[in-house]
Amino acid sequence: MPVQAIAKGVRMSPRKVGVVASLVRGRTVKDALIILENTPRRSAEPVVKVINSAKANAEHNHGYKPDTLKIVEITVTHGARLKRFRPVAKGSAHPFMRRTSHIRVLVDGDKREIKKTAEKKQAQTAVKEPK
Repeated sequence: MPVQAIAKGVRMSPRKVGVVASLVRGRTVKDALIILENTPRRSAEPVVKVINSAKANAEHNHGYKPDTLKIVEITVTHGARLKRFRPVAKGSAHPFMRRTSHIRVLVDGDKREIKKTAEKKQAQTAVKEPK
C-alpha cells in the first residue's frame, strides 16, 4: 500500500512545479533527491520537501525500508488563486492572479520485518522462572 505526503498552497504556479515533478516521476526516492538537488529551478525546493516528507512517513509510520522506496505517483494540481491588482497608467489598475499549487507524492517499497515484542517477552519470562 503506497504512502502519501501532500503540500497544499505552495505559492508557485502549477505549470512551473509540474515541469520539475515530471523529472522525477517513476524514479527511486534516492535518485529523485539527487536529480532535484542539481535542478536549477526555484520550484525544485517544495518538491524535495514533499518527497522527504513522504519518505519519512513511509519509514517511521508504516515501517518501509528507506533504500527500497520508489515514487509511484507525483501530481501537481491547482490550488487557490489569489486575486491581485497591478497599477498602470492614469491611476487605473489591471487585475492578475497569483497561482498556487498542491503537490501530492505517493511512495511504495518493501516493508521491514515486524519485531514481535510479545513473543520476546514471553521467551524472557520463561527463561527467568526457576524450575
